[in-house]
Amino acid sequence: MIICNYGFFFVTLQSRSVIIMPEILLHYIWEHCLWAGYAQQTTDGKPIEIISVGEHNRDAGADYSHARIRIGGKEWVGNVELHIHSSEWYRHKHHQDKAYDSVILHVVRDADKQVFNSQGEAIEQCELQYPSDRDYLTNLLADAMRMDSAEGRIGCAQQLLDDPLLLTDGWRRLLLSKRLDCKRASIERLLEITQGSWEHAFYISLARNFGFHTNSVPFEELAIATPLSAIRKHRDNLYQLTAMLLGQSGLPMKDEQMAREYQFLRAKFDLTPIDGSLWKLGRIRPQNSPERRIRQFASLLHRSEFLLSKVIELTDIDALVELFSMEGLSRASVDILLINTVLPYKYAYAQIAGGTAGATEQSPIAMMEQIAAEDNTITRQWKMLGQTVKNAADSQALLHLYQNYCMHHECVNCEVGYRIFFEPRKVRP
Repeated sequence: MIICNYGFFFVTLQSRSVIIMPEILLHYIWEHCLWAGYAQQTTDGKPIEIISVGEHNRDAGADYSHARIRIGGKEWVGNVELHIHSSEWYRHKHHQDKAYDSVILHVVRDADKQVFNSQGEAIEQCELQYPSDRDYLTNLLADAMRMDSAEGRIGCAQQLLDDPLLLTDGWRRLLLSKRLDCKRASIERLLEITQGSWEHAFYISLARNFGFHTNSVPFEELAIATPLSAIRKHRDNLYQLTAMLLGQSGLPMKDEQMAREYQFLRAKFDLTPIDGSLWKLGRIRPQNSPERRIRQFASLLHRSEFLLSKVIELTDIDALVELFSMEGLSRASVDILLINTVLPYKYAYAQIAGGTAGATEQSPIAMMEQIAAEDNTITRQWKMLGQTVKNAADSQALLHLYQNYCMHHECVNCEVGYRIFFEPRKVRP
């Protein structure tokens, strides 16, 4: 007997049911931690502790990036790939793609084959354990399909449409503070790695955000592989600075003279370039190409020594915009750098190095209110629900709400959810 529900099948064989499921459901189970409470282990018996499932990657490459997983007592940070059957690794030719060499765990329903990366190294695999009740999975898939569509991602959507004021200004302000505190915690971890050097930490963070999401990881790797001390020694020479960064990127260098210059600098500073295959080149507009962004990054470093010091000193948003403006970099791109790097560092520096980032006229939070709101699929969803998104303070607060509450069904811990569930509401005629 075969029963079809929402695109997958339950096949009854004698006394047991074999569930044939679509990959979207496995993603949903992984991302929403529905495996919690079940012991996980690799196919060869090593215990697995999933510290963070990572960030869902909708571009080319592995399914989830920046995952943190402890395997056999050793903690790994990297990418995770999901398949129903292990053999799909080969069907999709991941074994020939260097972009998948950073996969630390292959999560599957059925480990029917051992898998290797392009270097011939075995990839750890896990047959994910989770509730397997047929009715439960049927309902989960319905939820997963709704979550995968443009509608239904925000659980209280209908209530907000009926009453947009359920989401108060006070909750927005607290959400923005929470988001900045999260970024401050990331900065503190980076300060530990850079032995307390604020300038070095800022250099790495700025590089990461110069990748503008699509190439944030290789840009960060580029900064880590190219010491700030080497950058400073040649900061006054834009040609050498550009040659150093382009050579370190691992991308092909078309200019032979610049390639020779890089080889000289590489030997001088004992540099090692990163793996050029990390860069995503497909479906990227020319103005966003990695080479163009690297040249812009070199130009910024050339123009401004001790960049963070200038950032901390400036208290006017227009002066900050001017500091980061350059040919080929749109105002929207400058705003992204200010939102994701510059203002979080001003906020963190005020709280860690002295003073507070209070609601003064020149505070980072006040500056957020002077920057245009981000325009993306998440902010557009909030607008459809009647929410005002006037500036970056609004968009950052609503992004934090979506990513840390809505996506994880933390409705009870959200002020909106609490008001819906526990506060008496007037019945409208």
